Amino acid sequence: MSSFTIERQTRVASVFLGAVVLVVSFVSQGDCQTTTPSPPAPCSTYRNCDTCVPHAKCLWCFTTNNCTEYPVSWLLPPSSVCKLSEARWGVCWLNFEALIITLAVLGGIILISIVACCCCCCCCKNRRSRPDRDEERFVRRREEIKQRAEERNVERKARHDQIRKKYGLMCDSDHPYSKFENE
Repeated sequence: MSSFTIERQTRVASVFLGAVVLVVSFVSQGDCQTTTPSPPAPCSTYRNCDTCVPHAKCLWCFTTNNCTEYPVSWLLPPSSVCKLSEARWGVCWLNFEALIITLAVLGGIILISIVACCCCCCCCKNRRSRPDRDEERFVRRREEIKQRAEERNVERKARHDQIRKKYGLMCDSDHPYSKFENE
């Protein structure tokens, strides 16, 4: 099994484990009650930020110092309800504007990380295939060098044979002077 498939299986297992943890955390958030709970108090009954913001449906505005229901028809509360810099939701110490900016930055970092991981995986895959190309090129080069060396050896042997024939160092019937020597 190659390291790439092991790496891929590890990634798939970690994503699966993360999904399971996420599902379990959402399921455990619900209350398992057999009795019907009493309806929650309206947001206007809360008189300070600390009692208002723990409720997800409520929004505290420091401009008016009152707790209102979060306008669910809007993604962000409109300025007619409360300015973003004065609105608090979830926690009192973080205004809604800073919360949006923080979430946007975190989302951007996560997206950039995912893109960087994908690019790294693609680059690693290409790097793994490069040695094969390099090795193939070196083998081809080595073969070319061997072939040229063999050609040079054949040419050298032919030249040496011509010189031997010329000076009668070879016993050959093709030699033009061989018939005079035999007579």
